[in-house]
Amino acid sequence: MMKRLRRYLVAGLLVWLPLGITIFLFRVLIGLMDRSLRYVPERFQPETWLGVSIPGLGAILTIIVLLVTGLLAANIVGRKFIGGWESLMDRIPVARSIYSAAKNFAEIVFSDSGKAFSKVLLVEYPRKGIYTLTFQTATDVGEIQGRTGEDVVCCFVPTTPNPTSGFIIIVPKKDAIELDMEVDEAVKLIMSLGVVVPTWSKQQTAELPLKMPEE
Repeated sequence: MMKRLRRYLVAGLLVWLPLGITIFLFRVLIGLMDRSLRYVPERFQPETWLGVSIPGLGAILTIIVLLVTGLLAANIVGRKFIGGWESLMDRIPVARSIYSAAKNFAEIVFSDSGKAFSKVLLVEYPRKGIYTLTFQTATDVGEIQGRTGEDVVCCFVPTTPNPTSGFIIIVPKKDAIELDMEVDEAVKLIMSLGVVVPTWSKQQTAELPLKMPEE
């Protein structure tokens, strides 16, 4: 009886816990974006002329601002303005480093043409015989490749359960095993502490060094 109750309790948690976390994160995100209304003059704020506060209007305003900014940045005038702004930021000692790092990170993460985080690799780390999931972030590492004399790749090793933090390692390409696993599947595996394992076709098992265990 107790085992059955425990099974039902766990099944209930598996239904409500992900839903609750999703709702909580959306509320936090919308709450942060709603703060953009504070920068609107008080007489123009929706709460002033509607008499009530409507959650989500700040999120809509944020999206509109982002779209307008992107539209302006895509034309010649906008590019010249951004170029002047970046030139100004480059002249400020401390802000220069922060702005440049943030800009490079944003370009890597949000760019459609970049190769960063496009592949999931398996490398032997921290020692031979122990494998770690990594994300390929760069293949052209300039001086590092020249000084090592090897064809190397830069890999990001995420921590669990928070895959946004971690560290990088430089690995010889011949020692990195490219997986069929998608990046989002690898993220789920990391965030679940290895519990949520993505499904994989066994059709190529015969080509692998080891066969899959029989079920």
